[in-house]
Amino acid sequence: MLEARKNQFYLNDEPFQILSGGLHYFRVVPEYWRDRLQKLKALGLNTVETYIPWNFHEPKKGQFHFEGMADVERFIAEAEEIGLYVILRPSPYICAEWEMGGLPSWLLKEDDMALRCSHPAFINHIEDYFNELLPRLEPFLQKNGGPVIAFQIENEYGAYGNDQNYLAFHKEQYEKHGIETFYFTSDGPDFIKQGSMDNVVTTLNFGSRPEEAFAALEAMKPDSPKMVAEFWIGWFDHWSGEHHTRDAAEAADVFQKLMDMGASVNFYMFHGGTNFGFYNGANHYEQYAPTITSYDYDSLLTEWGDVTDKYLAMADVLKNVKNVSIEDVSKVETKSYGEVTLTESTSLFDVLEEVGTKVKHITPLSMEKLNQNFGYTLYRTSVNDTGTFELDTTPIRDRAFIYVNGKHVATVSINDESKSVMIPFPNEENVFEILVENLGRVNYGKHLSDQKGIVSNLWLNNQYWFNWEMVSIEGDLLPSTYSAGERYPKYLKGTFQANSCKDTFVDLEGFTKGNVYINGFNLGRYWQTMGPQQRLYLPGPLLYEGENELVVLVLEGNKSNKVTLTNEPKLG
Repeated sequence: MLEARKNQFYLNDEPFQILSGGLHYFRVVPEYWRDRLQKLKALGLNTVETYIPWNFHEPKKGQFHFEGMADVERFIAEAEEIGLYVILRPSPYICAEWEMGGLPSWLLKEDDMALRCSHPAFINHIEDYFNELLPRLEPFLQKNGGPVIAFQIENEYGAYGNDQNYLAFHKEQYEKHGIETFYFTSDGPDFIKQGSMDNVVTTLNFGSRPEEAFAALEAMKPDSPKMVAEFWIGWFDHWSGEHHTRDAAEAADVFQKLMDMGASVNFYMFHGGTNFGFYNGANHYEQYAPTITSYDYDSLLTEWGDVTDKYLAMADVLKNVKNVSIEDVSKVETKSYGEVTLTESTSLFDVLEEVGTKVKHITPLSMEKLNQNFGYTLYRTSVNDTGTFELDTTPIRDRAFIYVNGKHVATVSINDESKSVMIPFPNEENVFEILVENLGRVNYGKHLSDQKGIVSNLWLNNQYWFNWEMVSIEGDLLPSTYSAGERYPKYLKGTFQANSCKDTFVDLEGFTKGNVYINGFNLGRYWQTMGPQQRLYLPGPLLYEGENELVVLVLEGNKSNKVTLTNEPKLG
């Protein structure tokens, strides 16, 4: 087993340097897991690390999901077949720029709920989840002949709270389920005091200045083995921001320092992958900032799995001490399928019964209160007054289209400087509708309890309005009938033929914002007017040989009825 003994890791009583790469199975289609793992092994790395996102495996309370992209057991088995050790981080909070940091949004349905602490309701839900998850992982431990050598306890907890009983609870849960393996915590150097535990190894997360980082660790835990559990070699992107890159030579210089220090290292990320569907997270400091669909991360492999200059630079460092065999690493084949004409359309408002679930309540309910995780919620009521009235938009999260009598009159956002908007009501009786989009729940920091939709009643014309009808549109259902309705949002559908199933990229020039579906699979969000991402990655295994169906949800307009499937990405 893996052990820590005075400045050194040992594996089976032999000195061992962990050289690992982060690879999230839930961001890569399963057909490509082996390719990515082989490229990790070829670089000379001996371990793969992955988070385990709670909300991916228990999207609804008590409904567990471990198939397809959620088949973590298959992922571990494939790593073992390739000859890699595995580090697991089943926090259940993972951050990872993932929706709500991996915590399921249904936790926020409960009024008496406190996250990431020893609150009884919260830890009871974790215990239910661990009762399902941990027995699946226990057979893969090294003590049972498997590849798993370490488990993380929580995740960067020092940057959130100070509840040591909560950290102890995780350790107790592991022990209860026979997870007899090496435990560790990880934090940035400035946060290790509150996030560390006695008799558990503290690891660090950083991207540069390793001497300073490890000096902080040495001051608190003398003689502790040096490990950077997240060596940040790139960074993630937000909508309306720039595409982040890091110079390959500069990152390799820091890695060389780590090697010279004899440190163990986990590249974050070795391969980033994609925030398919609605699983992107968000940051919220001065402003709310949702993460884009691509999780390229400027990592060692591109979003579609190609080797980068940074990969080659790290190989130059590793080849002096490890068996690096990158000569046979293959390049990913991409393909242009040309233009796809979207010949059918229908208004979202014409298919609400088919794609949504209707609820009536005296006041607006948040998405969480509606048992809704992702997507869009339509709120509708009647305003029996005439005039132009001020609406307080503070309760609307995150972005919304406002309609009166079927006509779009305003678009509002959580980041608007003004928290009110004037709404005209021309008739004695008016239909008042608000379509709200969840752009991604916050994954880090003090705004983690991030409810979506309309989170409290609306103040309009100096009074509250009651008796609301709501339609939850999770975004997992598509219409079966297309009626050519003119009102936005719209679903646009087209088909195309593929004689082979290669990776491609969906170019959405002429469109504004929405989602793209290929054969019913939600590729993720596009937002052409914001960038930096201009094309969505479409993995070849999602295609069929023969006819394929492509659906584009268009939220607010399009100047084209064609998309192009090209062999080139466009990020930044």
